[in-house]
Amino acid sequence: MSPFLNKAFGFDPKQHNVRTEIVAGITTFLTMAYILAVNPSIFGALEGMPKGAVFTATALAAIVGTLVMALYAKKPFGLAPGMGLNAFFVFTVCLTMGYNWQFALTAVFIEGILFILMTVTKIRTYLINAIPGTLKKAIGAGIGLFIAFIGMQNSGIIVNSDSTLVVLGDVTHGTALVAVLGLVITGGLVMLKVRGGILIGILATTVIGLLVKDPATGETVTQLTRNAAGNPQFVSFPDSVAPIFMKFEWHNILSWDMLVVVLTFLFIDMFDTMGTVIGVSQTTGLVERDEVEDIDKIFLADSVATVAGACFGTSTTTTYVESAAGIGDGGRTGLTAFSIAVCFGLALLFSPIFLAIPSAATAPALIIVGVMMMPSVTRIHWEDYCRSIPAFLTIAFMPLAYSISDGILIGVIAYVVMHAIAGRFKDISVTMWILAVLFVLRYIFI
Repeated sequence: MSPFLNKAFGFDPKQHNVRTEIVAGITTFLTMAYILAVNPSIFGALEGMPKGAVFTATALAAIVGTLVMALYAKKPFGLAPGMGLNAFFVFTVCLTMGYNWQFALTAVFIEGILFILMTVTKIRTYLINAIPGTLKKAIGAGIGLFIAFIGMQNSGIIVNSDSTLVVLGDVTHGTALVAVLGLVITGGLVMLKVRGGILIGILATTVIGLLVKDPATGETVTQLTRNAAGNPQFVSFPDSVAPIFMKFEWHNILSWDMLVVVLTFLFIDMFDTMGTVIGVSQTTGLVERDEVEDIDKIFLADSVATVAGACFGTSTTTTYVESAAGIGDGGRTGLTAFSIAVCFGLALLFSPIFLAIPSAATAPALIIVGVMMMPSVTRIHWEDYCRSIPAFLTIAFMPLAYSISDGILIGVIAYVVMHAIAGRFKDISVTMWILAVLFVLRYIFI
C-alpha cells in the first residue's frame, strides 16, 4: 500500500501517517464547507442560476481542483470557488456593470486559460520568487490574522460598528457564546496535543450549538435541515448543473469591459493564491530558502480548477487559506487533499449534514490556525525599517482591507518606496520595480 500512496500522493510512511492525513483533510473540509452554502446564496441574486445547480457546480469545481492538487501537485491544499471573487462576479460584473452571468463565466474561463499559460511559461513562479523573503514571512503572519478575523466576524465575536467600523460582539449569548466555548475546547485540545484536536473541536462545538439558542432568531445555533414533513433530513440527491454548464458568451470577448473584468479576476486570484500558498507553506516545511517547493504544480492545479469551475458554472476556483486548518492538524501530502475532495463528493449526497455545521463551530478552528501562522513574524528584521515597514503594512492590510491580495500589493509598493527613499537601490530588483509600478496603476485604473 505504501508504494501506491507514495506514487499517488507523495506519502512517505517514515514521515507521514495515514490517519493524520485523512483527519487533516476532514478538518480542512469542515472549515471551508461554508462555501457550499454561501456560493448558492450569492448567485441566487442572478436570474437563471438556480441555487441547486450552483451548489452542485461549487462542489464539482472543488472536487476537480482538489483532486488535481492531490494527484499532480501532491500537496495538502483544498480548492473551491473563492470568496470575494464570487461577490465581484455577481454584484459588480452582473448587477453593477449590467452584463449577464454568461459574460462573467466567459471572463472566468479566459482568466483560467491565461493562468495556465502563465504557469506553463513559469511567469507565475518567477513573480512569486521575486517577492523578497521579508514580505513572504509577513504574508504568513498577515494571513494568520486575516483568517482569525474571518472566524471572529462570522461567529459574531467581532461585529460591525458605524462609529469604529468593528467592535466586540455580545459573547454571552447565541452564536458568539458557542464560538467562545468552542475556542476554549479547541484551544485546550491543541495545547494538550490531542491528534485531530481541531476536528474534534469543530464537532464538539456543533453539538453545543444544538443546545444554545440565538436571541436574534430564537432558534438553536446549529440548525438541522428538515424535509417537508418537518423531520431531520440527512441525505439528498444533487441537482443537475445543466442550466449553467458551459454557458459561455463569446461575442463580447474583445470588448474593453471584458479586458477589465478578466484583468481584475486575474489580479485578485493571482495574489490571493500566491499569498495563500506562501503563507500556509510557512507552517509545513514546504519553503526552502524562501522558495515554495513544487510551486509550478500548485499553480497549475489552481489554474485547471478555475477553468473547470467556469465550465461547471461557477466563479473563480482558488486555493483556500482554510487549508491551514488541516495542515495545523498534521496534513502534509496529497492524501490530505484527496480526503478533502472525497468529503466534497460526499457533500453532494449528504449536504444537509455538512451544511448543519454553523460558523460558530468553524470559527475556533480559524482562530487557532491564525495563532499557528504567527511565528513567521519572529524572523522579520524589525530593527531594519526599510524591511519592517513594508512587512508591517502587509500584515496589517490583509485583515483591515479584508484582502490577501491588497496586503501583498501594498507591501510590494511600500518595499520599493522605502528602499528608494533610503537609497538602497541595489536591494530592489528590476522585477520589484515593475511590480510596484503595475500595482500603483492597478489602484489608479482598476
